[in-house]
Amino acid sequence: MAEITTYTAALTELQVPALKTALGQNGFEPMEKPHTLFAARKGKLNVSVYAKGPKVLVQGKGTTDFVTFILEPQVLGEAKLGYEEVLHPDRFEAHFGIDESGKGDFFGPLVVAGVYVDPSIARQFAEAGIMDSKRITSDVRIRALAKTIRSIPGVVHRLVTIGPDRYNQLIAKMGNVNRLLAWGHARVIEDLLGARPDCPRALSDQFAHPSLIEKSLLEHGKRIQLDQRTKAESDPAVAAASILAREGFIDWLEKKGKELGLTLPRGASAQVKETARKLVAAQGAETLRLTAKTHFRTAHEIAPDHFAAPAPAKEWVRRH
Repeated sequence: MAEITTYTAALTELQVPALKTALGQNGFEPMEKPHTLFAARKGKLNVSVYAKGPKVLVQGKGTTDFVTFILEPQVLGEAKLGYEEVLHPDRFEAHFGIDESGKGDFFGPLVVAGVYVDPSIARQFAEAGIMDSKRITSDVRIRALAKTIRSIPGVVHRLVTIGPDRYNQLIAKMGNVNRLLAWGHARVIEDLLGARPDCPRALSDQFAHPSLIEKSLLEHGKRIQLDQRTKAESDPAVAAASILAREGFIDWLEKKGKELGLTLPRGASAQVKETARKLVAAQGAETLRLTAKTHFRTAHEIAPDHFAAPAPAKEWVRRH
């Protein structure tokens, strides 16, 4: 088994105190670390436990031995490290992983990314600690992992960035975010197939019926097998795509913010609304079409004379 220097695992509420006990029994010294429930170190190995999840992050020299001889047998109760190919062989077969970033953010683009993996690439992703971007809170870490992804031999990656201006035009035309998302996924798959026409399968998270993507694919892409499933980010190709998409999104926000002379916050919070008000006051309501997704209710709240309120959601009725 190749030596790894970073490892993350989800914990149950009962496993959190069990890990704390195991650390004490195995000679780890407590250490102060912001935003953790607790953290400890032993030599060059650090172990941090976070409330969100909860989850454990192991980093440093000795990670493999710690996971194999302490974390798995004494806390998790199962052996997974080194057995991923046995437990999930499909993750190590040649395929594309597709994911997106920015869908729930008022400011900024919708970025769709795709990554090709084969068995060798998937193993290197696992060793490098590539994981779903939603579990990574640091932009510095996102950019470091994105650099790692691009540096691995054989990796093919593509990015489609739909800026707010184009996004708003397409939403008006398509009338549905899922249709737009399917269109973006299809464009990325087509681009990837240009470099790897032999790839048999593409995987993404479940967001709509697969037929939406199938209808958006051009003739070249209609031969590929399309798979969607919940929690697809556990797949190494999808996890890598999520990191590249997030990097593309935060880079766009940073660049546009510098042009405007302010910080464009993420999400759709009160801070987002306050920034939107300042932007409209300084440059007029139409500037939102170039910086934000104007079908969000936030646009109507900030500039009701320019942007219509979203239509009420239709009540779902089951047909027998």
